[in-house]
Amino acid sequence: MILGSGAISKMHVEHKSPASYHLPLGDGLVAMNELIGHRIRLEFLSKISCAHCGRVTKKSYAGGYCFPCFKKLAQCDLCVMSPDRCHYAKGTCREPAWGEEFCMQPHVLYLANSTGLKVGITRTSQMPTRWLDQGAVQAIVLMRTATRYQVGCVEKCLAEFVSDKTNWRKLITGDSQKVDMQAAALALRSEAAENFTLLDEKFGADLVWEEASEVHEFQYPVERYLDKAKTQKLKPDEALEGVLTGIRGQYLLLDSGAFNVRSHTSHHVALSRL
Repeated sequence: MILGSGAISKMHVEHKSPASYHLPLGDGLVAMNELIGHRIRLEFLSKISCAHCGRVTKKSYAGGYCFPCFKKLAQCDLCVMSPDRCHYAKGTCREPAWGEEFCMQPHVLYLANSTGLKVGITRTSQMPTRWLDQGAVQAIVLMRTATRYQVGCVEKCLAEFVSDKTNWRKLITGDSQKVDMQAAALALRSEAAENFTLLDEKFGADLVWEEASEVHEFQYPVERYLDKAKTQKLKPDEALEGVLTGIRGQYLLLDSGAFNVRSHTSHHVALSRL
């Protein structure tokens, strides 16, 4: 039975116990938690359309864009992945209005426990979605800043003390052990204290450490993790099939291998329950 078809994009997720997932396909949404334990089929319809302009393209760039949009959109610039390289103040932002809406907004620096401790950044409005998208089991806010550039500089400052990456292999093969997040946050702040001297002088009151921050905890609808860290990609004239054993982050856990929904943004897909 076909449940939906169209361009795929990252799953919508609600903070429930466990997290509740819906997969966008074209104009529709498919409730994914209901499919856990069932055999499903993902068929690539040999079409990719740009997530911004809708143009049909042979290859997607930067997670779902055609090449012209990739070259002109501010959201595809390198500074989106490396906020400390923001060049808005130099007057060279590709889209100043977008930069004001996206980057010149309050952001938080956080410590998450997904496959071990990692730091990350997000807009205040994106909590807790950002943590759920990364498959975190715990998260705590470390600092609040006035802009994305500021929080990016702080994140870079912490790079030598804690990772800023999630190990996808561990994410799909097992649950994460919980830790004392408040103690970890205090230890990190103490370790990095000397590195913040210049940042404090540069940004002053715009950097606000969060005191006694709440620890957020998350559960995922997983009946069984994968035995081996294997992922699958959509290919023309081929379909992926398997029993959906769980969902974590943006991964569908199939007994035939995990499927990264986000990395297939803009691919046209038909989803069926067999």
